[in-house]
Amino acid sequence: MVALQLQFLLVPFLTSFLGAAQYMMQDAALMNYVDRRLLSLEKRLDKCNQDILDYVEEFRDFSKMVLSRLAGLNNHKTEIKSDVENLLTRIERAQRDIDYFGSVTDANTCIEVHEDLVKQQLFEEAEEKKKIKLMFNASCDHMLAGIKSLKIVKKTGDKHGSWMKDPGKKHTKIYLLNGSVNNVIFEFANIMTFMESNHTLKAHRVTLPFPWEGTGHIIYQGFMFYHRYGSLNEIIKFNIQKRNVTDQMLLPGAGRIPAYQLSPSTKIDLAIDEQGLWAIHAEPETDGNIVITKINHITMAVEHTWDTACSSKDAEAAFMACNVLYVVYNSPSGGTSRIQCVYDVLDGVSTYEIPTLHFPKRHGSHSTIHYNPKEKQLFAWGDGFQITYKLHTKQKD
Repeated sequence: MVALQLQFLLVPFLTSFLGAAQYMMQDAALMNYVDRRLLSLEKRLDKCNQDILDYVEEFRDFSKMVLSRLAGLNNHKTEIKSDVENLLTRIERAQRDIDYFGSVTDANTCIEVHEDLVKQQLFEEAEEKKKIKLMFNASCDHMLAGIKSLKIVKKTGDKHGSWMKDPGKKHTKIYLLNGSVNNVIFEFANIMTFMESNHTLKAHRVTLPFPWEGTGHIIYQGFMFYHRYGSLNEIIKFNIQKRNVTDQMLLPGAGRIPAYQLSPSTKIDLAIDEQGLWAIHAEPETDGNIVITKINHITMAVEHTWDTACSSKDAEAAFMACNVLYVVYNSPSGGTSRIQCVYDVLDGVSTYEIPTLHFPKRHGSHSTIHYNPKEKQLFAWGDGFQITYKLHTKQKD
């Protein structure tokens, strides 16, 4: 009976023990499986990292090879370009030789055509000169022979600026325009008011709707003509009394380079002489030589343009007087100003017919020089000084 009871007790225990042992064996097998899988994944990750390192190294080697090849191609391209340019030069030289031999072969015909062209050109030039002479006042027959004296009227304002007197009839007012970019004009009743120490208190302030650029503006018959700041070549006509813009124009070819190398802020310099309004500027197409344009101050239309042989290099200013352009030169560091290039639109004066004209001794440079045809003197601005120069003139030959 006891043995039977023990048997009943042992059977569940053994069954439970064997089940626990079976579960332990399954867990061990699972752990073993997981361990092997992790080991496999780690090996794969190591291989992946190594592959990446190999790829990076391979890419670096490839990049070095490509850059080396490209450098070689650039060198080769330069050599080919040089060979092509040399070949083109030889072809152009050969073409010129062919054209020359062709002209020699048929010399008589070429000479006849050439003579006809020259005659036609001379005729057209003569007709053009007639038109220009009719456009101008024939009584304007004097030229500059020297600069007699210098008078420093005042020192006020910045290094760059301009001051002037309207050369129209019965005008006594003085105008001060300070700076190379501004929009305020100081208007004085006369020269004595301007010379007073507290002159700005007695001046009328005229505000422009658009600021000016440079120092090349001019006042003529109650109007201010100036280059509009921020524009390439727009010239504004402003009525000083009515305080409004009455007209504007674009000056072809102007505004891309300074009119004078030593006054880089002035791209367009406007001038007045006995014949009216002029514009002075330089163009890249003329190798920086100065160009002058006659403008109708009433209609704001271009009447004629002349390309001069006067260089803008080392020029600081210029002015027109009796149809003649006078260009003022100086040194970049500032020194004695001199006129050494002259151009007469009527071909009455050439540069070689007059000596170099020196301004009275003073060191520095001019920001602007304007001719007043009524008073026959120059109004200049030099390093903040307002200056007048009296002129010595003579009859044109």
